[in-house]
Amino acid sequence: MKKAPLYSRSPRRSPAATGALEVPPGDASALGSETPAATGANPAPPHATAISRITNSRWSRAGWALGGALVAVALTLGGLRLSPGQRAVTQNDIDAAVRQSLEKEPLPSQATKAFEAILPSVVRVTGLMDDKDDGENNAEQRAMGRSLGTGVVIIDNGTILTNLHVVWGAKKIRVRFANGHESDAVMMGAQPENDLAVLKAMSLPDDLEAATMRSTGDLKPGDHVIAVGYPFGIGPSVSHGVVSGLKREFRSPEGEKTLTNLIQFDAAANPGNSGGPLVTMDGQVVGVVTAILNPSEQRTFIGIGFAVPIENAAAAAGMPPF
Repeated sequence: MKKAPLYSRSPRRSPAATGALEVPPGDASALGSETPAATGANPAPPHATAISRITNSRWSRAGWALGGALVAVALTLGGLRLSPGQRAVTQNDIDAAVRQSLEKEPLPSQATKAFEAILPSVVRVTGLMDDKDDGENNAEQRAMGRSLGTGVVIIDNGTILTNLHVVWGAKKIRVRFANGHESDAVMMGAQPENDLAVLKAMSLPDDLEAATMRSTGDLKPGDHVIAVGYPFGIGPSVSHGVVSGLKREFRSPEGEKTLTNLIQFDAAANPGNSGGPLVTMDGQVVGVVTAILNPSEQRTFIGIGFAVPIENAAAAAGMPPF
């Protein structure tokens, strides 16, 4: 039985999801169906530049490590108390015991745990511009004729969110899952005003995991986030930063369209990160990376990236709001 989309159970404010869903002509039920449908007429050209659920086993490793540290502290303090003639235990003794335990077995960083949680749901997306291009990695001479990006699995039936500009104009779409499984994919719907596309993989790996999504209602500037994706096709790669601002606007260099209500962040993002998840330290997706700002003609990161809030992205897939 296929599982429903995963949402965080944390109580949060519920901002309304925005944006109109575009469904391929002649198949109004495509987004909710298990059978992919052709996309029909392509939507307007895009304008931008270029969670997994947290498994108990991953969090349990961190729990065991912390538990081991506490046991070590308890044994140390117990020895201090039980030894006759010893002085009273002070806060400095406690701090020293904790430091010593953590130095022997340090806990993983929050960013590491967030990356491990989302990784099974991250896919590489390749838009093949040539019908004869089979997408094989050894066809390096064709690389410049491809559109490379990232996607995130939001339903374990193979439903994937990415950016519309990643797959725009592609003759064929290929996705590669975290375990190396590759599959053709079709575009099931689009939301051009937010540069979003919904893909459906034709074949699935075993035990595919969907990301856990959470509302942006309590997201604040300064909150730590990671961006996961395939910058310049290299990956999966992770970068770490903070939310720099909310409700930002971004106008494409061509000036054709303005994206609104964006999350600004400073975790490094480059061409190829487009469509990848923006993830909080609890391993949950709050946005889809969609654009970077660079006043020069270089398409490289200078510290300002933008992501579409997950509420808008979920609406593109026909999901209920938070």
